[in-house]
Amino acid sequence: MSEHGVCCVIGAGDATGSAVARRFAKEGYTVCVARRTEAALKPLVDHITAEGGRAHAFGLDARREDAVVNFFQHIEAEVGPLEVLVFNVGGNVRFPILETTAQKYFKVWEMCALAGFLTGREAARVMQPRGRGTLLFTGATASVRGAAGFAAFAGGKAALRALAQSMARELGPQGLHVAHVVIDGMIDTAFTRANFAQRVDELGPDGILNPDHIAEAYLWLHRQPRDAWTFELDLRPSVERW
Repeated sequence: MSEHGVCCVIGAGDATGSAVARRFAKEGYTVCVARRTEAALKPLVDHITAEGGRAHAFGLDARREDAVVNFFQHIEAEVGPLEVLVFNVGGNVRFPILETTAQKYFKVWEMCALAGFLTGREAARVMQPRGRGTLLFTGATASVRGAAGFAAFAGGKAALRALAQSMARELGPQGLHVAHVVIDGMIDTAFTRANFAQRVDELGPDGILNPDHIAEAYLWLHRQPRDAWTFELDLRPSVERW
C-alpha cells in the first residue's frame, strides 16, 4: 500500500480522468480508477504500472447505490485508506428542448447529479472519521450557464455544483476539502480532434485545454493548506470567451 493512500477517479475516461489518475499515481498514490466498462481501463492501468505506479481498475455504474457502497467498502478493506476522490463523470449531450424526452433528461441527471451524490456521500463516509480527505468534482460551463440545446446537461451539472457547495459547507469544518472545478472550454481529446478538427485549428495550441494541465490543477487543490482552501476553480484557455 502507498504511504500516500488512495486516489479514486470515478469516470476515468481517456482524457481528463486518465490524466488525473496518472498524475496522482506519479505522486505516489495508489490509484483506483472506475468507469462503466472495466476492460476499457486496461491501457491506463498498464501505463501507470509501466511507470512504477500502482493502479486498480473497476467496472462501476455510479448511479447504483448498492454498487457504490460496495465499491468504497472494498477499497477501504482491500486497497487502502481513501485520501482523494475525483468525480469526473460527463453527460455532455445536446438535444433541442422539444426533443428532450423525460428518459433522456433523467439519464443525464443520473450521470451528473445522482452519481455525484452517491460517490461523494460514500467517500465522505470513510473520510470523515479520519478528519481528512479531498473531494473534487468536475464541472463544466453548463454548471453555471445553461446554453441552448443543453437543458439536460446544464440541469445535471448545476445540481452537481450545488451538491458540492452543500458538502463543502458541511464537511469543511470536519477537515474534508470539497472543491468544484469549472472546465470552461474544449478539452484536447482524440474525439475532439476527430470531430472538431477545423475548430481546433482555429483555436490554436493555447485555445484548447490540455488534460495534463487540468490534472496539475487537481493535484494543487488537494495540496492546499487548510487555512487557504479553494472551493471553486475556473480553468479556461486564455482565448476563451466568458
